[in-house]
Amino acid sequence: MSRTSFAALAAALAVATPAAAQEPTALPDIDVDSSIAPASAETLSKDDLGATRSSDTGALLSRIPGVSAYGAGGFSSLPTIRGLNGPRLSIRIDGAPIDSACPNDMNPPLSYTDPQTIDAVSVITGVSPVSMGGDSIGGVISVETATPRFAAAGQTLVTGEVSTFYRSNGDGFGGAASLTIAGDKTSFTYDGSFTQSDNYKGGGKDGTVRSTEYKKTDHALGFAADTDAGLFTLKGGYHFSPYEGFPNQYMDMTSNRSWFLNGGWKGTFDWGDIDLRGYWRDTDHRMNFLADKGGTASGGMPMNTEVHTIGYTLKTELPLNARDTLRVGSEFHHQWLDDYWPPVAGSMMMGPNTYINVNASKRDRLGSFAEWEAKWSPALTTTIGVRNDQVWMNTGEVQAYSTSMMNMADAMAAMAFNAADRKRHDSNWGWSAIARYAASDRAALEIGYARKVRSPNVYERYSWGRGSMSSRMIGWYGDGNGYVGNLALKPETADTLSAALSLKGEGAESWSLKIAPHYTRVDDYIDAVKLQDFTDMMGMPTPFAQLQFVNQDAEFYGIDVSGELPLWASSAAGKVKLTASASWLRGKNRDDGGSLYHQMPLNARIGIEHALGGWENLIEVELIDDKTRVDATRNEPVTDGYALVNISTGYRFGSYRISLDVQNLFDTGYDLPLGGKSLGDYDATGSLRPVPGRGRSVNVGLSAAF
Repeated sequence: MSRTSFAALAAALAVATPAAAQEPTALPDIDVDSSIAPASAETLSKDDLGATRSSDTGALLSRIPGVSAYGAGGFSSLPTIRGLNGPRLSIRIDGAPIDSACPNDMNPPLSYTDPQTIDAVSVITGVSPVSMGGDSIGGVISVETATPRFAAAGQTLVTGEVSTFYRSNGDGFGGAASLTIAGDKTSFTYDGSFTQSDNYKGGGKDGTVRSTEYKKTDHALGFAADTDAGLFTLKGGYHFSPYEGFPNQYMDMTSNRSWFLNGGWKGTFDWGDIDLRGYWRDTDHRMNFLADKGGTASGGMPMNTEVHTIGYTLKTELPLNARDTLRVGSEFHHQWLDDYWPPVAGSMMMGPNTYINVNASKRDRLGSFAEWEAKWSPALTTTIGVRNDQVWMNTGEVQAYSTSMMNMADAMAAMAFNAADRKRHDSNWGWSAIARYAASDRAALEIGYARKVRSPNVYERYSWGRGSMSSRMIGWYGDGNGYVGNLALKPETADTLSAALSLKGEGAESWSLKIAPHYTRVDDYIDAVKLQDFTDMMGMPTPFAQLQFVNQDAEFYGIDVSGELPLWASSAAGKVKLTASASWLRGKNRDDGGSLYHQMPLNARIGIEHALGGWENLIEVELIDDKTRVDATRNEPVTDGYALVNISTGYRFGSYRISLDVQNLFDTGYDLPLGGKSLGDYDATGSLRPVPGRGRSVNVGLSAAF
């Protein structure tokens, strides 16, 4: 999809007409996870995601209290929930988990989504029921695309939506289209999106931030059948990104292709509900250098990863009586991963052999759970559950580029790795207990406790290289350091206690306030210790070091506060309300007493929203405190506090909507507190700085439903 097809999409917007629309019929959701959503759950709708702001779903989730994101590529930010991030979170797209297929985590689960085609994103920041997933110790992120739509009996439904946008900073543009053709029993849907951007400019005098360009497209076809036996769904799709720059990594993504197929069956019976889903995904990932980092004229340093996953989830809900409901379920997830670096012709260091980083590793997980929900009274509900996840891992033998003196550190490490027992089996038990008490329709309290366990991922256990170059190719932290895996790693075990107090005034249009404190203690937290400092060609020290994954103990604690206050409402002036949220967090390594990596400083968001008829307006101030608590082991940079002003307006008329956003209105210069080090700029200039944040961007969007 190019600028030509982008123009065609814009033309389609001009001819789309609401007269062709027919009111669709959507089947009611069958929820076998939890009949009452946790108080710590937040949902962002399609309008909340605001496709004109960003093509990065992970970054957009930072609007939720307790959620932040640390920068990576233009659509690949990694979300952090209350200090826990990356593989520690349970992230599912239409109910299916997606494995990262990269030693730098360049293709995390949310990179396969696009805000233009998402129907809603639900995030649980506190304790979640065991039915919502295992092999994680943090929060839950659930992304849902549009539910199947059907026509009224005896009719045919043709409906859809097209949208397009432009962002001035980075010359970003893109669009999306969806189309549904359905009868009263069957439904066919197509969803597609495209986005592209050049390098963005930092605020103030920060200049261009190198290695921030990207391009990607996604396509999906879905089929649904509403039968007497239940709802059957089948969806397949293709994702392709020809390039994505990473400002805080040594490498860039030069190709990422992924194919998927998901199937499901939901049924409602006299004895209860059932939800069965199966999924398959193949990913072919390539890394090398884009132009900002020198390009590939001399071969660069190709790094290839292939991942195959397949699995299922089965959940049943059994109402036992008016008070008690039992949920039981099972899931299986198989991951196969191959990571190899082809030799570079003429290179004495990168050859003559293929560097085998991970050789056909397997990671299989079989999970099962049982959960009991009891409604003791209209005010009091409890949910108690237990879960077990069996994890089996193994991998084949590896090899260095060569056994020459230049590669001796890797050659010796490969021999030791191949001689070791690489098979691992973890039996992980966890449980959760949640109590919800609604004293009235104006006050509610939820308290939850959970023990969750996560086994190490493939790269944490099986990365073996000890050379300076090879270890620098491992790590999703954006810190420029090199990482070495550890076969002796134990699973992480987290005990979490969280609460949420919700208060509101009388009436639907009244004030509201939510206060949510939390505490998590993690035994065998996978952190890192220094093996050695890296030096330059002259033997002088550099700002980077070689680290190894190790088990240590950690704790996280903090509080999230959010609320809104109506200011006035009239038929002439519309409705105006004040919204505000703030999060305070501390993450500490209990072994060395230092701060943990990627912990967001105190942050707040204050906005004034105005609505009048089809108009929707927002003025928002985003406030971030100084980041002075940093991880000394990783040489994490200190960043100054800042304030950003964002404004937006949108108007909906009939089935059309036009929007205008100005992000960072005053073009403030600032450094991203979780952005890591700007290695793309470092390669070009020799000057090392934190990754600068995006400067002012004027964004326009247009959409039409039909």
